[in-house]
Parts: sequence; C-alpha cells; structure tokens
Amino acid sequence: MPAKLRKSRMNKMIAGVCGGIAEYLNWDPTIIRIIFLILVFSSFGTMVLIYFILALIMPD
Repeated sequence: MPAKLRKSRMNKMIAGVCGGIAEYLNWDPTIIRIIFLILVFSSFGTMVLIYFILALIMPD
C-alpha cells in the first residue's frame, strides 16, 4: 500500500505539514523544516503562503 500525503499527528510543530511531508518521504522532519526555512527566506515569504494553503488542503 503506497504512503499517503497527510499532516503528521506526531511530528507536529505548527500544523503538521512539514512532519507529514517528512513521513511521506521517509526523511527526518528536521531536514524538511530546515529546507522549508531556507525556502521561506529565499522566496521572500511565498512559502509561508504555500504552507498555510497546504495546512488547509492536506487531510489529517
């Protein structure tokens, strides 16, 4: 059964989006969060908007 992309319940900091992506990719959630922070600063905040959209769209 393939993995499904959903918000994490255990690796949750704000909404569980980064933790859910990490669980989907079988990566460490800290690495995903660091990559997300780098993208936030390099995209002038566009990633913050994408994060909130994902928080609304991704199932629990």
